Formats: sequence, C-alpha cells, structure tokens
Amino acid sequence: MPAPMKRSGRRSLQVTSAAFVCLASAASLALTAPAAVAAPGPSTSPSANPSASPSVTPPARMSIVGGARLGQPGTQVDLANGAPVLPKDLTARSWIVADAESGEVLAAHNAHWRLPPASTLKMLFADTVLPRFPKTTQHKVTAEDLAGMGEGSSLVGIKEGETYTVHDLWLGVFLRSGNDAVHVLSSMNGGVADTVKQMNAHAEELQALDTTAVSPDGYDMPGQVSSAYDLTLIARSGMQKKDFREYCSTVRAKFPGETKKDDKTGKTTRGTFEIQNTNRLLAGDYDITQYQGIAGVKNGNTTNAGATFTGVAERNGKVLLVTVMNPQKPQHNQVYKETAALLDWGFRAAGKARPVGQLVPPKSAAQPGAGSATAAADAAGEAGGAGNASGAPVAAAASEDGGSGMGVALGIAGGALALLAGAAFLVNRRWPLPDLVRRRH
Repeated sequence: MPAPMKRSGRRSLQVTSAAFVCLASAASLALTAPAAVAAPGPSTSPSANPSASPSVTPPARMSIVGGARLGQPGTQVDLANGAPVLPKDLTARSWIVADAESGEVLAAHNAHWRLPPASTLKMLFADTVLPRFPKTTQHKVTAEDLAGMGEGSSLVGIKEGETYTVHDLWLGVFLRSGNDAVHVLSSMNGGVADTVKQMNAHAEELQALDTTAVSPDGYDMPGQVSSAYDLTLIARSGMQKKDFREYCSTVRAKFPGETKKDDKTGKTTRGTFEIQNTNRLLAGDYDITQYQGIAGVKNGNTTNAGATFTGVAERNGKVLLVTVMNPQKPQHNQVYKETAALLDWGFRAAGKARPVGQLVPPKSAAQPGAGSATAAADAAGEAGGAGNASGAPVAAAASEDGGSGMGVALGIAGGALALLAGAAFLVNRRWPLPDLVRRRH
C-alpha cells in the first residue's frame, strides 16, 4: 500500500428467500433491477450536517438504509447453528461483509458510520465517469488538467504535453491510484467541480446517502465522507461494468512514458514503464499473499482516513464484497489482513449466518421500466455485455496492456427473485468476474 497522502489527511430482520429466475437480456449488466423497494425506507443520519467530520466514536443512531440493525453501533451478526464465530482481533472502525449477488449483509460493524474514504472514493469516480468516454479516446495533457492536486498525492506519472488514451488513464486510476489520472479525466469531463456534482448525484441514485464527495480523487477534504455500507454499494454497482472489472482486477500493465528526442539522430521515441496494482490482496506483498479468488476492487490511505479497502472475491460460486475502514492496529497491511479474515469468515458462514441487512438497489430500479433503460445506459459504456440470451457466460477481455490475471470469465448464477420487507424486486446476478486467482502465486 502506498504511504498516506501528507495533507489528506437477537434476531435479525429476515430476507425471505425466493425462487431463482432467468435473466435473458445480455444488456442487463447494470445493478439495476426492474423493480425495487428499499427496506426500510431510506433514512439519513440524524446529524444536522450529513458531511460533518466523524467523531471518535460512532453515533448512537445512524442511517437505516438496508435495515434497522445496520443503523446501530457495534457489531451486528446473527449466527445460526453451525455458523462460525467472527474473526478475533478485528480493529477497524467500520466494516461490512455482504453477498455481492443477493445483497444480503452477513455481518457488519458500524456499517453507516460516516468516515473519510481516502482513495476508495475513486470507485464512485469511476462508476460515474467511466461510461462517458470510449477507452480508445486520446487526450493531450495540459498544465490546467493537472492543476489543483493536493500535496503528497499519489501519482502514476502523467506528463504535461504527452498524449494518453482513456484506457491508459483508467489503468493509472485503478492500479496506481493516480490523482493525476483522476484530474485529467475530470478535466475531460467538464472539470473537477462538475465531476464532483455528478459523483454526488450518482451516489444519491445508488442510495449511498452517507457519501459526500468534495474531491474526485479521495484526497482528504473537509466534509468528505462515506461509509462501509456506501462503499460496498458503490463497488457492487461498479462491478456490473465490464471495463470497471477489467481495470480493478489488472495486476500489472505497461504505462506510456515520456517522449524523448535522440540528440544524434533527431528521432523521438516514447517508452513505457510497468505499473503494478497497489491492492495487496491482488498483487501480494512481503508479508501478505495474494488472496485466492480476489477480483478487485480498490484501496486507499490518507492521513485522516487511515487505510481503507473494498474487495470482491469468489469461492465455489459464491461472490462476497467486504469493506474495511481504518483499522486501529498499526501493523503493515493490516487493512488487507482484516479484509482477508472477513472474506474467509464470509465464505464459511454463507448459508449459516442469517442476514442482518440488505444492500439496496438504485433508486431508478424502483421505477417501472427503469431496469432495461439503465442497463442499456451502463452497457453503452462497456466493450461488451455480461452474457447472451441463452445465459452462457462471455469471456472477459484481457488487458490491452498485458495486465496479468485476466482470463476466461466466470459465469455467476442467473438472476434471482428476492423479497425484502414484503416488496419484491429483481436483482441481476450475472457477474462474469475475471478468473484471475484460482491459484496462489
């Protein structure tokens, strides 16, 4: 994990299971189902200022989006007979374990506590902006594109006057958490201010109501907050997009270097250099191994946020999302170690721990006919769909820059009909995750 930026500084509500149904449309890649009702109804924190700086301890009452228990401070879990106990020595201020397909929250700790998100906020940036530009679009970088970056920002190494493809820029965002790449893409998108407005509007659409974006890159700013619950919602939405899945799961890639002129021949050449993903569960490190089944998503580290991470992994056909925010144990790679422990627990507890809440669908999913329209909008920003009418999985594209780890897509089980608080909604469960870590390196 890169060093922090200097300045940036009991019983549960039951989700009634229902019959599996087939989703035939290949365009229904987005996490939008035709009809949805969040239960209980969305409710923000009782704080008068939703973007106020977080306190040392979680509020006594927080948002109840996704279920009443998720608004309570402390650990929420409902272990049935045979369910494993939670891992010991979890020190994060907030965390959540959720089934990425059904949306069931298996366990949580201060899930709606509004905390600085660090670069995990780049997931919201990507989910908002990524569909707007084809990956082959080229852009020549100006000084204005790179203006306004915070001191100590993480950088991929973009140079003024050089031309990059959108594909290059997104690799810089996901692999190196490059604030320079974020600012260039924001400039292409109408500027930082407009991009932040779009991000906040998208967060509201996703019902990520704990989230207030102030900077597009996650650099510490007054009032910039999110929550473990919201980051998990955002990751779930992003992972519906083929390009998002490709970028966040790429372990390493070649990145364009600086154009240089040979004084003797007068010829100009432009080399490349290798960049590696800073997600240590994906790339590994000296004190942590690559997590088997990992497929993304995004890490972060700033002075105010500490270490943050949202990860998605698959094991035996089960796909889990885990978000961990600000572990208090000052050990190297602690955020990844706690995430790995929670993933291990989640895979063992699946089918045994009763859900304590639910990841809600986007607002538009509750509107008649919104499912197909939103799916088409998301599909327009991708290189391909999630599957075909027969339900067969489609292979995920390999990274054009030679990023390792991209292979044949994993076909995730078809759509499922879930009932929540008496209201039915259809959830798209076709996730062709990259089949990148069936093995340990």
